[in-house]
Amino acid sequence: MPPVQLPPDLLALMDKGVSVIVGSRDAALRPSLMRAVGSQVSADGSLVTVFLARRQSQQLIRDIAATGHIAVVFSQPSTHRTVQLKATRASMRDAVPADAPGLAAYLASMEHELRQVGIEPHLTRAILTRQLHDLVAVSFTPEQAFDQTPGPRAGAPLGEHP
Repeated sequence: MPPVQLPPDLLALMDKGVSVIVGSRDAALRPSLMRAVGSQVSADGSLVTVFLARRQSQQLIRDIAATGHIAVVFSQPSTHRTVQLKATRASMRDAVPADAPGLAAYLASMEHELRQVGIEPHLTRAILTRQLHDLVAVSFTPEQAFDQTPGPRAGAPLGEHP
């Protein structure tokens, strides 16, 4: 399936660092779900990488490895603007030192975002800070995208295939 084209304003929202929830399923269609502790989005949106804490995400990591299927929700806490991306060919690797600056930028953005809704930075750090060796980077090219912002367009497909 060709990658979906996402609008620039949505790419900017995803790239700056907002809440990210990652899901998959096993062969029996049982779901698995975990909060990502970081994300990176290529400028054109053709490659999305989310970072999972290995110890807390074991079932999700197994499911992605077995099926390649991934669903990722990006949501801005202060506005609830939300997008869901789906793909069927996710790949994984260990996080590497070159990922550290992006993870630090993600954490700083989430501290700012969550401070706007009353969550202090020390709590955000407790939720999202992990050792690099405990992180798995999951990358994928979005095949489908949906507006999940609460309201009349929730669930509507986004983007067009080139």
